[in-house]
Amino acid sequence: MNPRLFGSFVEHLGRCVYTGVFEPGHPAADAEGLRTDVLDLVRELGVTAVRYPGGNFVSGYRWEDSVGPVADRPRRLDLAWHSTETNRFGLSEYIDFLRKVGPQAEPMMAVNLGTRGVAEALQLQEYANHAEGTALSDLRVSHGDKDPFGIRLWCLGNEMDGPWQTGHKTAEEYGRLAAETARAMRQLDPGVELVACGSSSQSMPTFAAWEAKVLEETYELVDYISLHAYYWPEDGDVDSFLASAVDMESFIENVVATADHVGARLKSKKRINLSFDEWNVWYLPEWEKYSKGIDQGDWPQAPRLLEDCYSVTDAVVFGSLLIALLRHADRVAVACLAQLVNVIAPIMTEPGGPAWRQTTFFPFAQAARHGRGQVLDVRVDSPTYLTRKHGEADLLHATAVRAEDGSVTVFAVNRGRNQALPLEVRLNSLGLTSVVEHSVLADADPDARNTLADPERVAPHQAEGTTLTDGTLTATLEPLSWNVIRLA
Repeated sequence: MNPRLFGSFVEHLGRCVYTGVFEPGHPAADAEGLRTDVLDLVRELGVTAVRYPGGNFVSGYRWEDSVGPVADRPRRLDLAWHSTETNRFGLSEYIDFLRKVGPQAEPMMAVNLGTRGVAEALQLQEYANHAEGTALSDLRVSHGDKDPFGIRLWCLGNEMDGPWQTGHKTAEEYGRLAAETARAMRQLDPGVELVACGSSSQSMPTFAAWEAKVLEETYELVDYISLHAYYWPEDGDVDSFLASAVDMESFIENVVATADHVGARLKSKKRINLSFDEWNVWYLPEWEKYSKGIDQGDWPQAPRLLEDCYSVTDAVVFGSLLIALLRHADRVAVACLAQLVNVIAPIMTEPGGPAWRQTTFFPFAQAARHGRGQVLDVRVDSPTYLTRKHGEADLLHATAVRAEDGSVTVFAVNRGRNQALPLEVRLNSLGLTSVVEHSVLADADPDARNTLADPERVAPHQAEGTTLTDGTLTATLEPLSWNVIRLA
């Protein structure tokens, strides 16, 4: 698997940036205004590639507004989220944030192909990455950033298939623009890695036809095609919600099939991989309800938007989505949890106050720490249950990853809401001798959450009775649980 599978996403949306990662004057802020308590949690979370600055925001983004002296940066109206953007946090601050997270945090920059195009993408690339000696690189140096930012991974726009997107385009229009932009960016630097926009969800009416047309134009010019997916219990259907990964795995497999079909028709020896650069549990109807009531004359600065408070049930679904990504690590080379702080995020903050871990923090941190190495081909034989949306679904969803030292971690979800699930894993050929730990995220109250008032209400606990004998692991998975079983 590629470590980029554990990426995340920082968008200028709600409080993700302002009073999230960045809050000058906060007791924990450093000299540049970054919250050190948030930095500590981001390191603990283990995120790698961090996509920026959007998201829908990028389709109105003027990169030059976000550089240079802060006092000179203009305030702009953001059409995507009906907010006022101060540009106090910009490109240099984003790079500073990543450098302080640590060397594992890699920039993943999106360019605006909604209201802008080839020229502006090239200007941003030159400003960010060229060493010196040109107008734009010397401008960066004059702004205090002598060293280039070294951005290798670039998104060619965002969700251009969506009518909600500023500058929405047809597949033909976007495909040509993406190809022209990719070709130009490769002229500036042949080593860049480029992501073309795929469908915003598998339910889009243009799904698959969009990917096919876009890849016909860009196949030899890009490295990845993107996927976005969010899940929530539609109409209170918890059983279908728990099986959300069935849809995610179908989405991945269908995009792979489409990409490979285009490659075959083009007689190309190249293989397009996938960038699942937005995924999460998101209670989307809450945003839709809010957006309908927006006062069109009001353009607030960093309002509280999309601040979903996640339950144990949400965390189990979230863990299952991580398992789906790992199970397809042969083709999913990049994935970005949307988002990192406050906005449908594993980390929450209070302005001027504390930062804390949501329930979804724990599966991500455990997978990012113990899910590195070689993903094993896990074949599951499980009892099933009936869902309204996905038909028969397995109660057990699982994968396993072998680290360089030969240790193995089994990740498993029990989707059963009321019954424990006996687990037997045959590991005869892997030379394993002992159980290091069996960590469980579950609770007698499936709606339990971590909040400002009770930030440590939910946390993983250790299971009892898990054994490894003669190459066979035996365990019991609690009802509605996320499990991490580490074997030495």
